[in-house]
Amino acid sequence: MTLPTTLAGWLSHLESLHLSSIDLGLERVRQVVDAMPLRPGFPVITVGGTNGKGSVCAMLTRILASAGYRVGTYTSPHLMVYNERIAIDAEPLSDEAIVRGLAAVEAGRSDVPLTYFEFGTLAAMWNFVDAKVDVAILEVGLGGRLDAVNVFEPDCAAVVSVDLDHQDWLGDNREDIGFEKAGIFRAGKPALCADPQPPARLVGHAAAIGAPLWLAGRDFGFTRTDPLQWEFWCGQSRRHALPTPALRGNYQMGNAALVLAILEAVRDRLPVGAGAVRRGLLEVEWPARFQVLPGRPVTVLDVGHNPHAIRAMVSSLQTLNYAERRLAVFSMLADKDVDSVIELAKDEFDEWWVAPIADSPRAMPVAGLVAKLRAHGVTRIHECADLATAYRQAREQATENDRITVFGSFHTVAAIVAASRSDS
Repeated sequence: MTLPTTLAGWLSHLESLHLSSIDLGLERVRQVVDAMPLRPGFPVITVGGTNGKGSVCAMLTRILASAGYRVGTYTSPHLMVYNERIAIDAEPLSDEAIVRGLAAVEAGRSDVPLTYFEFGTLAAMWNFVDAKVDVAILEVGLGGRLDAVNVFEPDCAAVVSVDLDHQDWLGDNREDIGFEKAGIFRAGKPALCADPQPPARLVGHAAAIGAPLWLAGRDFGFTRTDPLQWEFWCGQSRRHALPTPALRGNYQMGNAALVLAILEAVRDRLPVGAGAVRRGLLEVEWPARFQVLPGRPVTVLDVGHNPHAIRAMVSSLQTLNYAERRLAVFSMLADKDVDSVIELAKDEFDEWWVAPIADSPRAMPVAGLVAKLRAHGVTRIHECADLATAYRQAREQATENDRITVFGSFHTVAAIVAASRSDS
């Protein structure tokens, strides 16, 4: 078989190799890791959780890079292009580098079937080994225990939050989901959890395997000292006069505290000074996570698509300046908890523009979105054929004193970003 030569060709090839886009389990991945062989000789930090994983990875990356380390970061999903998933020092890899990694995985797998995500995970680590990074930061794709990133042994593992999402795969309650996420913990290695109510099964699993567990509020945390500064504490350790992270949203303070706790846990191998911490917090970028665009009307982009994320989004919206009208541009995938999302968000918006997500068999039809909005008491709804039109109409009707919030899915935000780029 002739292998693809372009990244687009490879991604199409990967989509055709395996029947299921999700096939949890580590045995196949381990076989390929052993065959390649793929053995990272640098520290690995694994980050899991329902929400907040990407933000934590982004802050960790910026701080460690500011400290002079060469940092490999693997995240998912991407917003606009696949290259976003695999980065070194916060710069996405080139098509050519990713293709080399994918070809190396293909050569090593023989006839072992791999999913799209598994292929990408191994290609990312191949690139990090090839580039001789000082540390790899791996974001869990789904769950933790059976996720492909868990094939690599972490020196430190952190769970940002635990809430309901992917129930078909992880369970329909926080305890079962917490256990799945705790699967990234390792005996004798620091295990951290920033959820203010850590599930008992997560806590119990850490104890059962002998992983020292650090909990937010008990072992580490933060104190606001003024509107622009905060203080981090972890045991007897303190970091003072820290700047507010560049990432917007109330919840980012808890994420930042977790980041500093992770750095505390790995400081023997990756010491970081105060200057690097400050620079990293001020310079971090992570698009579409409560991202407030410049100009008027104010536009907020948020990829939140589950109840936990929407509660955080609503809380952050309530801290923004007063808006005369609050407009929503909204779409979701049908297999998400659309009803709960609408119920949590409905009082934050005066008008809604809705359209289907294009090119996804999982997209909820516009008629379904409208029906659910009406069932939750929303009456001011504008139906549109596509998301670009929805956003354009919302902007045309908005005044400079209004606010537009685009949310509901990575796909929703990506469509708006793409439309904005083509218009500029």
